[in-house]
Amino acid sequence: MIVIALSRVPASLRGDLTKWCQEIQTGIYVGRFSVRIRDLLWERIQKNIGSGEATIVYTTNNELGYAFRSTRADREVVNYDGIPLLMHLEKPPSSIKCGFSDAARFHRAKQMRTGSGKGTEMTRKVVALDIETTGLDSATDEIISIGAVKSTNGEEIERFYRIIQPDKVISPKITDLTGLSQQKVEQEGISLEAALTDLRDFIGRFIVVGYNVAFDWGFIERGYDKVGQDRLGNRIIDLLKVVRQKEVFLDNFRFETVLKYYQIENQDQHNSLADADATIKLMTKLIEKGFLKI
Repeated sequence: MIVIALSRVPASLRGDLTKWCQEIQTGIYVGRFSVRIRDLLWERIQKNIGSGEATIVYTTNNELGYAFRSTRADREVVNYDGIPLLMHLEKPPSSIKCGFSDAARFHRAKQMRTGSGKGTEMTRKVVALDIETTGLDSATDEIISIGAVKSTNGEEIERFYRIIQPDKVISPKITDLTGLSQQKVEQEGISLEAALTDLRDFIGRFIVVGYNVAFDWGFIERGYDKVGQDRLGNRIIDLLKVVRQKEVFLDNFRFETVLKYYQIENQDQHNSLADADATIKLMTKLIEKGFLKI
């Protein structure tokens, strides 16, 4: 038995879930299917959740007889002697810095100036970010690659790519998806601490853009916590939210669907650098259409 609870999610996702589950009450879905379908469905939920929240509960072989996962920012799923617990966070981590106040807008504008004085033009400095991981749960899974593309006023200026050695073994499923095998990460990978230190230097104070970037940023922030470094404080822009708002008639909002709609080629899907490159191109398209201002 599997139970999924959703709140503040797009209607398209709720309708999509009814293909596999029965909605017994608003936002509460019940179903019974294989572990593989469960994991694929959870991935689908995370990709299409927008700014909403989701929790999944499923039967498993532990002392409680069930386990759960959640996207809630004010809770953290922790494992205590094999028993999953939902820990309340007194101060939820801020994965997305909105900056809606006048003071925040002024501060961002000041940061983005190339100089001082009247007549100074604004420079759009952006880093597109993407990661690949051993799975979908930032509490238990790990980053295995980070890709980023740095752009100034739409012109690519630098690329960043790091393969990372995880503590856990990479599954064949992840190898098939990303092309990163256990042997490859052992031979070419570096430590998480070294990769995140390099990433901090690369990003600097640039704006970070991504597609469903909350997923990537959650892993990045947890990674910095793990290695004992301060989290990044960059402004974050999620292109998924822009596309959802502006392209309401798309069949779905999967990254590959959106890229095809905007005629953007990505010949190495699920390679973090290739996905970051496609993200910067999507950002440019959205700016050209007037859907996004940076």
